[in-house]
Amino acid sequence: MSMTVGLHMPNGFAGAGPHGLAGIAALAEELGYDSLWTADHVVLPSPRVAPSPLEPDAPLLDAVVSLAYVAAHTERILLATGCVVLPQRDPLVLAKQLASVDVLSGGRLVFGVVAGYLEPELRALGVPLEGRGPRTAEYVRAIRALWEDASPAFHGRYVSFKDVDAHPRPVRRVPVVMGGHTRAAHRRAAELADGWYGWMLGLRAAAAQVESVRAEAAAAGRTLEISVTPARPLDPENVRAYADLGVDRLIVSHRPGLPLDELEEFVRRNAPGQVLL
Repeated sequence: MSMTVGLHMPNGFAGAGPHGLAGIAALAEELGYDSLWTADHVVLPSPRVAPSPLEPDAPLLDAVVSLAYVAAHTERILLATGCVVLPQRDPLVLAKQLASVDVLSGGRLVFGVVAGYLEPELRALGVPLEGRGPRTAEYVRAIRALWEDASPAFHGRYVSFKDVDAHPRPVRRVPVVMGGHTRAAHRRAAELADGWYGWMLGLRAAAAQVESVRAEAAAAGRTLEISVTPARPLDPENVRAYADLGVDRLIVSHRPGLPLDELEEFVRRNAPGQVLL
């Protein structure tokens, strides 16, 4: 079976500190996880309002800073933003930060992006909820230009630059993974990304999402790597079921608030050697 297993949110709760984050990252690498995916919320609504996923006092380290720290404590595991809320980030600053992570990690960065959905967070950061999809697409193109073009320049509605450059560039072409469950998100993934990420999906929901993603990718003449955070516990039977749907990677996510010993047990229980049989 070619399925791989990644770990989501090592930068939260028991992982939101130097000992916890480094320890969980090293343990995941030792156990054969292929990737670590950092959660991203710059601010959270206080008091909590739907659809916020966390209480406002939930400890969550910055997604990009966490990857830089983890890069120094691992050697092989892929380091992914999972996923960064792209419209609320300055694309040139983010491009510099992520290129730095890629260089310091020896070329292990995966750039996971979403358009976002939490209106109070976006508003606090000066970004309207409306238009976040086109803004996301434009930012991806702008970041690619800065990373890959010999003479970077970009002119769009939301970002425009020329006569600038930024080095060092990433070590290799950084794969982009696009999250989102709408048809528009699937189209953006098919047009701009190397993969698609579905969040907390059961088998029936995953089947529908994967079918839509594949259709959009086929219409664009492309194929995408499919990653999913499953909504059911992992065991060999469930893993096979997701694999039969065409899922390439399962990214397991722990229940918020686990103490460190329980988080370590979760990482061990869901390790590739335990579930990929």
